[in-house]
Amino acid sequence: MKTNKNQLKEVSKILEFEDDKVLIELYGQHDENLTKIENNFGIHISYRGNIIEFRGNEDACSSASKFISSVYKKLINGKKINEDIFDDFSKNSKQSDAEDLNTILIKTKKKNIYPRSANQLKFVNLIKDKDLVFAVGPAGTGKTYLAVACAVEALLKKEISKIILSRPAVEAGERLGFLPGDLKEKIDPYLRPLYDALNDLIPSKTLERYLENNTIEIAPLAFMRGRTLENSYIILDEAQNTSSMQMKMFLTRLGKNSKMVIAGDSTQVDLPRGEKSGLKEILNIMPRIDEIGKVLFKKDDITRHSLVTKIVEAYEKNNKALSKSE
Repeated sequence: MKTNKNQLKEVSKILEFEDDKVLIELYGQHDENLTKIENNFGIHISYRGNIIEFRGNEDACSSASKFISSVYKKLINGKKINEDIFDDFSKNSKQSDAEDLNTILIKTKKKNIYPRSANQLKFVNLIKDKDLVFAVGPAGTGKTYLAVACAVEALLKKEISKIILSRPAVEAGERLGFLPGDLKEKIDPYLRPLYDALNDLIPSKTLERYLENNTIEIAPLAFMRGRTLENSYIILDEAQNTSSMQMKMFLTRLGKNSKMVIAGDSTQVDLPRGEKSGLKEILNIMPRIDEIGKVLFKKDDITRHSLVTKIVEAYEKNNKALSKSE
């Protein structure tokens, strides 16, 4: 095992489990749960039957063994576990996070949704508690999906009467005018991620009905001008591609008994050169009041393929190198 100057001396910690009936579920298929723990904590794990050994940084081994013990206790008590907790619980997490990450966050007709990181948990709790929430961070951290899921849950509970999902139709290297079809057909590709999230959360016939009667409305940002959105759940996705004026226009649509979520990645601005991002601006000037919440997602929160995290890291290193050379 490789160590660095900041690590403590390598130690060995052993756990022995009395009941081996749950070990397959605990260790995971092909030991994948243990492999995730190794990667998250930066330690080495080996086992023989019901005896498991942790080797590495003392604090990391202690945290990992406590986490494994916590999951084991749940299993022998007949409780089901959310396997995603093995992806995201790390040496930087508190033990209470393991409990929280095994708790259903959102219920819809098609599925129950669990948090896959501490920031996802924070995000959903803020959405339920605040009137306006900003979620900023790299792609793949679940910003859009969780916001849409919260909106669907609120609609099913009849806490609101309408969901409004919006995106700026900004070209990311392509030319909108060259796409075939009428205006709707040209715009739909920009809104496809919102449709994908809805299809994953709502039965197709129900979703079709909601879209037909405008209970759920999906529209480009430009279509929001001049409206007051009351008793609604309003989500703006790809907010980094709004201009200053567009962001101001959208935020001032918020009406009574409504919630608004603004999601974006400030590192992926596709606006014309020289045009200021409305998301970057509002994050600097928004008032710090109790009704507004903010979550800054990091690359550690990415829940897509593990390569996505490595790609984000590569771009971050390149951007830092470019900044130093300028």
